[in-house]
Amino acid sequence: MNRYVCIHGHFYQPPRENPWLEEVEVQDSAHPYHDWNERITAECYGPNSGSRILDGDGFIVDIVNNYSKISFNFGPTLLSWLDRHHPRLHQAIVDADRLSMEHFDGHGSALAQAYSHMIMPLANRRDKITQVKWGVADFRARFGRDPEGMWLPETAVDLETLAILADAGLRFTILAPRQAARVRRLDESGGDWWDVSDAHVDPTAPYLVRLPDGRDFTVFFYDGPISQDMAFGDMLESGETIRDRLMAAFSDDRDWPQIVSVATDGETYGHHHSYGEMALTYCLSLLEADPSVELINYAAYLDRHPPRHEAEIFEDSSWSCIHGVERWRADCGCNSGMHRDWGQGWRAPLREAMDWLRDACAAILDKEGRRCFTDPWQARDAYVAVVGNREEASLDAFFAAHAKKGLTPGGRIEALKFMELSRHAMLMFTSCGWFFDEVSGIETVQILQYAARAIQLAGELGGGDLEGPFAAILEKAPSNVLSSGREAYERHAKPAAVDIMRVGAHFAISSLFEAYDEHYAYGCYRVSGRDEKRETAGRARLLTGRAVIESVITGERLDATFAVLHVGGHNLTCGLRRYRDAASLAAMEADLRRVFERGDLAETIRALDAHFETHTFSLRDLFRDVQRKVVAEVLAPEFDAAEAMYRRIFEDDYPILNFLHWISMPVPRHFLDAAAFVVETDIRRQLAGEVIDLERLDGSIEDAKRFGLSLDYERLGMEGARWVNRFVEAFGEDFENIALLTNVKEALDRLRTLPMGLNLFKAQNVAFELSRSRYPGKRDEAAAGDEEAGRWVALFSVVAEALKVRLPQ
Repeated sequence: MNRYVCIHGHFYQPPRENPWLEEVEVQDSAHPYHDWNERITAECYGPNSGSRILDGDGFIVDIVNNYSKISFNFGPTLLSWLDRHHPRLHQAIVDADRLSMEHFDGHGSALAQAYSHMIMPLANRRDKITQVKWGVADFRARFGRDPEGMWLPETAVDLETLAILADAGLRFTILAPRQAARVRRLDESGGDWWDVSDAHVDPTAPYLVRLPDGRDFTVFFYDGPISQDMAFGDMLESGETIRDRLMAAFSDDRDWPQIVSVATDGETYGHHHSYGEMALTYCLSLLEADPSVELINYAAYLDRHPPRHEAEIFEDSSWSCIHGVERWRADCGCNSGMHRDWGQGWRAPLREAMDWLRDACAAILDKEGRRCFTDPWQARDAYVAVVGNREEASLDAFFAAHAKKGLTPGGRIEALKFMELSRHAMLMFTSCGWFFDEVSGIETVQILQYAARAIQLAGELGGGDLEGPFAAILEKAPSNVLSSGREAYERHAKPAAVDIMRVGAHFAISSLFEAYDEHYAYGCYRVSGRDEKRETAGRARLLTGRAVIESVITGERLDATFAVLHVGGHNLTCGLRRYRDAASLAAMEADLRRVFERGDLAETIRALDAHFETHTFSLRDLFRDVQRKVVAEVLAPEFDAAEAMYRRIFEDDYPILNFLHWISMPVPRHFLDAAAFVVETDIRRQLAGEVIDLERLDGSIEDAKRFGLSLDYERLGMEGARWVNRFVEAFGEDFENIALLTNVKEALDRLRTLPMGLNLFKAQNVAFELSRSRYPGKRDEAAAGDEEAGRWVALFSVVAEALKVRLPQ
C-alpha cells in the first residue's frame, strides 16, 4: 500500500467564560441557544461523535464516531467546557482516540494544542514554553497518553516554537503549504534546494525541518486547494465529491508512499456547512471500502514511512494570513469580509497594550511571587495540573512541590492569585481577539476581560495601578463603532468584573426568589447560606441572613451578613457586609424587622442603608442568567397582564380572523401579532411540560397554519427537539414502557407538520441503538404470537420511521 488519506479537523472555539466566574453567561447572538458553545456543540461537536450514513431514501443505516477515523485536535479550553457541560460527549471524544489506536497501528488520532490558542511567533519564549507544557499536560490528563503531534494555533510558526515542541517530546506538526520556503530530497544531501515560494510544495510527503541546534523536526504540509474548497466551497455537498477530489490528488509520477492530507476548522463539518459531518462520514466509508487507498493518521504514517524530504519554512507565517502573522498585530487587510469598509488599525495598539501588560504582570510574578514560590516560573509551568483539577489533593501536591515552606492559609490564597495573574496574562493573547473586524467585537471584548482580570489581580498583589497606562495605550486603538479601544474596554470589559462581595450579593438577592440547598454553587464560587429569616408584608418581602462565600479558584473566603428588601416590581435593595458577630447580626435583623412590620418601607430602606452604608446592591448586580430569571419573576404580573391583553384580543377577534381568512383578505398586522404571541406561547408551554394536551396543541398548530403566523420556529424547534429527545432517552432507559413511546409518536405526528427544523440527534441515537439491540428480539417474539411484543414492534416501527431510522431486515 502506498496511497494514504488523512483528514484533520481543528476543533476550537475561543474561551467564552466570564473570567471572574469561569462560566459562560448567556449570549443573545447565539439564539435560540444559551451561548455559542452550546450552539456549535449541537451543530458540530455532538453530531460528529455520532454521524449518520443514510440510504437512498434518507434513512439512517449506520452511526459513526467521526473522531475515531480522522486526525483531530480540540482546544484544551473547549474540552474543559465540554467536560463540565457535556461529559458524555467529552468521553466520546476520548474514546475515539482510543478506538483510533486500534485502526492506526497503536497511534491515537488526537493531537495536542498549544494551550490557549496564542499566536506563538508573537509570544515571548517563556510563554511559548508554558503554552506547550500546558497543552501536553492537559492532553495527557484527558487522553491518558503522551501526544505525538501538536497543532499550532493558526499554524503560526517559527523555528524557536518548533524547537520547543521538540524539547517537549513531540514529533510533528501540521502547516499550510505556503509556509514552506524551499525543499529538497534527503538523498540529495548538499544538492540544490527547490524554491517553492512561488509554487505549492508537494504535500504528499512529510518533511524534516532542521532546527538551529542541529536537531530536526517533522512537518506535514496539508493540501491547500482541497482544504480551501472543503472549508469554503461546495465539496461537502456529497461524500462522493470529497472522495473523488482526494483520490485525484494522487499521482503515479511520485516514487514515495503518498499521503493526501487536508486540514480545516473542525466546525466545517456541521456548523459552517449543515450536515457536513454526514458528507465526511460517507466519504470515510467510501475510502475504507476502496482497496487502493488506506485511511491513516499522521503518527502512523510517520512510523511506516520516515521523511524522505527536507524543508525550510517561512518563519512568522500562518494559515489564515497571507502576510505572515500580521493579522494579529497590524492592519494588514485580512478580515472576515463582513464589514469591508471597516479598518483594523486597532490591532497594533491592542497588541502593544497586551504586550505591555504581559511584561508588567511578569515583573510582578518574578519579584513578588518569590514570597510564595521557590521558583514562580516553574510553578507556573506546573499550575496547569491545578487548572484541570482544583480538588484539595491537587492543590496540596502543587504546593508541596513549588511553594516555600511554612506557607500560611493566607499565603496560599496569595500564591494562587499569582498563578491566576499569570494564567490570565496568557489567556488575554487568545488569537481570536485580533482575528475579526472590530475592537469592540465579542472576541476582542473577551480578551479585554482577561486583561481586566489580570489588572485586578495585579492590584491585589501589590503591583500598583496598571489600568491607567493600559487604558492609555488602548486610547490609540481606533474603533469602527466607538471612540476607541479604551471605550470598548470601559464599556464592555470592565462591567463584567466580579468581586467576592458581588457574589455574596448575587446569592442573597437570588435567595429571595429561590430556596437553595445549604451549599450553593455558581461558577467558580461555593456559598453556604445560614440563619436565613423571611418576612412578608403584602407584596413586600424581607430576607436577612448570613452567607459564607469561597472562591474555588483562589480559596478567598468571605463571611457576610446580608439583608434584601423587595417592595414589588423591579424595586429591590440588597445590603452586604462582613460578618462581625452573632449579636451584631441579631441587632440588624431586629432593627429591620421592627420598621418592616410597621409597613414603613421607606424607613426600612433607610435602616438598610444605615446598616450597610455603601455596600448596597440591586437587580443590576445579579449575574446575567439568574438576573433574567429573577427579572422575569418580579415582572411576572406585568408580563401576565400583557399576555392577558393579547389573549383577549386574539380570542375576541378570532371570528374576524376566520372571516378574513375565508374571503382571502389580508389580516391587519395587530391582529396577527396578537395571534402569533398567543399561539407561540401556548405551543411553548405544551413543550415545557411532561404531558402534552394533544387537542390544544392541534388547535394551536392549526391556527399557526391557517393564519400564516410568523412564529419563532427556530426556538420552537429547539424546544420541540428537547421534548422529543428527553422522552426518547427516557424510553431508552425503560424500553418496555409503551406509554412513553406513544407520547413520542403523537408529538412527532404534530411537530413535523411545522417548519421547525427539529434536531433529533439524541433521539435518533437512542432509536438506532434500540433498533439493533432490542427490535430484533421483539420482532421474533411478535412473530411467535406475543401480542404485547406485536404492539411494541408496530409502535416502535412508526417512531423509527418518523426519526428516519432504518430498521434491520
